[in-house]
Amino acid sequence: MNSTADDDELIFDQSAHEVINLGNGIMDDNPEADEWEVASGILAGAVQFWLFSRQPCDDPMCESCAEISTAAQRLGKLLGEVKEFASESEYFHSPSDTDVGTA
Repeated sequence: MNSTADDDELIFDQSAHEVINLGNGIMDDNPEADEWEVASGILAGAVQFWLFSRQPCDDPMCESCAEISTAAQRLGKLLGEVKEFASESEYFHSPSDTDVGTA
């Protein structure tokens, strides 16, 4: 069965929500835990899974794998996605940011 764009979007949203729920659950279970450590641990696991999912196939001439055929290319793709997701986040800007102007 081929997945559709709607199915892919649903899986994307579900995956993102599950990670948020995981972080919240860890903090609920460990109220003294450092949020930054929990977030960094979740990010480390997400990076590992992302890199695992982007391994090129065994064919060095594969057109489908051309944009991820080196570690540097995969890192570039990963950083591009991180930048995109961060800039789209409702938490990207904070009223406490030092570069927030006042009028």
